[in-house]
Amino acid sequence: ILKTLHKPPMALYVNGSFREEDALAIAIVGSRRASRYGIEMSERLGYDLAIRGVTVVSGMARGIDSAAHRGALKANGRTIAVMGSGHGHVYPPENKDLYERIVGSGAVISEFENDVSPLPQNFPIRNRIISGLSLGVVVVEAAKNSGALITADFALEQGREVFAVPGKISSLTSEGTHELIKDGSRLVQSADDIMEELSLREIEPEAGKEKERREEKISDKTARYVYNSLTIDERKIYKILSDEPLYIDDVVREASVALNKASKVLLALELKRLIKELPGKQFIRTES
Repeated sequence: ILKTLHKPPMALYVNGSFREEDALAIAIVGSRRASRYGIEMSERLGYDLAIRGVTVVSGMARGIDSAAHRGALKANGRTIAVMGSGHGHVYPPENKDLYERIVGSGAVISEFENDVSPLPQNFPIRNRIISGLSLGVVVVEAAKNSGALITADFALEQGREVFAVPGKISSLTSEGTHELIKDGSRLVQSADDIMEELSLREIEPEAGKEKERREEKISDKTARYVYNSLTIDERKIYKILSDEPLYIDDVVREASVALNKASKVLLALELKRLIKELPGKQFIRTES
């Protein structure tokens, strides 16, 4: 697939292996200085795509990229990292363990020889490979003039789909993603939005009951993963809530926490789309 690019790499240095199923790949990219929300969304999308058999491609950079790889690895799925340096200079240095884990569940690749350092000019060059390997590119968080937007531009030039995850309107790291949405990129709330847009469900059609069992298995695994990612306070308050509306005063009393702490935890759970606020400061669990 890389041979079809305008400027394909002359060679690839690969640690790990490619498989036929890696043709079904989605890239997840974004800010190195990611917010907690961005990290959680990237890791969750990586997990949800990988558990559906999609290979997750990213750049192994700090922030969004690393979170996407970690999500795919937690799902025991395939993931491919494209480096902006040679294999002799794993960057960032703290990702050496992540590098080894990706090698065992996919591949780390570079078009640079082993002794090439992670020079700033290398990263825009490698971005065309990230998009080139993928059917689409998901931008989770990106400030204006972010490197992730360069990857999105390459994706459009290569005829790939571009997706964007919305964030807070006051967040600088969401300015780029909101511009992408304004320009027509598909807004992403879940992995299903990506699968639907690319018609990926049709690649492996399944009979009714078999498909239902598979979807239930995915749903159960995702639910466990999300629950395990919660803090102690988030778990405590989430357990208290149900499909029956509960006033915030009752939440405070049952959880035995201060009002300001309860408010922060409820907001965090709402951002993770686990609960919903109703009129009158009442809260319920979401159906998902």
